[in-house]
Amino acid sequence: MPISHPPGQTSENYLSATYFLDHDSPAVSQFAVEACKGIGGEREKAVSLYYAVRDSIRYDAYRIDFSREGFRASRALADGYGFCISKAALLSAAARHVGIPARMGFGDVRNHLSTEKLRLKMKTDIFVFHGYSELWIEGRWVKATPAFNLSLCTKFGVLPLEFDGRTDSLFHPFKADGSLHMEYVRDRGTFSDIPFDLITSTWAAQRKETAEFLDEKLDGDFGEDGARERAGTERY
Repeated sequence: MPISHPPGQTSENYLSATYFLDHDSPAVSQFAVEACKGIGGEREKAVSLYYAVRDSIRYDAYRIDFSREGFRASRALADGYGFCISKAALLSAAARHVGIPARMGFGDVRNHLSTEKLRLKMKTDIFVFHGYSELWIEGRWVKATPAFNLSLCTKFGVLPLEFDGRTDSLFHPFKADGSLHMEYVRDRGTFSDIPFDLITSTWAAQRKETAEFLDEKLDGDFGEDGARERAGTERY
């Protein structure tokens, strides 16, 4: 079945390598091949890639690189950590490498999974242009969010997102204890590549709310800070 696509786009837009979705790089191509070794089915490959990205690349909100280089799939692999956009870029790039059409999706979310340090720095709980992947599997687009690795979810008391290649995998609205976790507040649409200029100009418009967050890294360990705050809350 041919893949569906927006007006003016072709299926090639969802398979080719780009600066950000650089599956022509040795690191990304090797990652994709190894994750799919011995796996035959399209859906099974997509599932294997999802878990490889989710758990082998650590999510770190304190060390986000907001440069063009910092958004690349290969950069997430080189660092061993990333954030929602760079991890989704890696999943999309790796999927393209094994012949699965992929694109990037974005939305604004109200994030209840954070730390005091991050909240004070950003001065808002709205995360603009949260990124995820959409993969064309068995004739339809399926959303996949590989941002939070399993060990991080355990530290924050969040149910890890699973992916079966059939059902959209988006952030749960609640944590394991029933408290609020993530709420989508605006759909930013899907793109065949990362719209870097649009994302950064939108972030710049939020400058008053995000303070110097785009310029400075935060000290400490995001996961350990979250675990300590969770433990402190649970003592009361």
